[in-house]
Amino acid sequence: MAPVDVASYKEVLGHYATGIVVVAAMNGDGPVGFTCQSFGSLSLEPTLVTFAASSAGHSWARVRAHDVVGVSVLGADQEAIARRFATSGLDKFDGTPWEKGPAGAPLLEGAIAHLEGTLMVVSSHGDHDVAVVEVTYARAHSGRPLIYFRGGFAELA
Repeated sequence: MAPVDVASYKEVLGHYATGIVVVAAMNGDGPVGFTCQSFGSLSLEPTLVTFAASSAGHSWARVRAHDVVGVSVLGADQEAIARRFATSGLDKFDGTPWEKGPAGAPLLEGAIAHLEGTLMVVSSHGDHDVAVVEVTYARAHSGRPLIYFRGGFAELA
């Protein structure tokens, strides 16, 4: 059987709507983070979430170096933040309001939910790393989610 064409593969996966999160940690120089659309719940007992990040990602390398990470689930009005945290080569937190979670991880203000936890396992698969985080803090806020669908941002109707 012939391998799947990458362009076709991306088109098909683009038909699966996902939420958008920012994964962040405190670095010696300050907060670091990146936009992630490959995120989800993994287990209720223990409380685990998972996300995937590009193995070559500069921001991921800086986040991965720390045990405690924060996850901010972005709201429909936070597309600019999603785009900013997906851009390389800039201080993503400059002008972005945030606060420290109970364990010290950066959590973005205005997000519709926050999680914080300990990075437990990271494994490499293809061109991405898959991380498992044991959640130690979870809080939901009001608002509608920012959605990624067919290569663009959207919100629920």
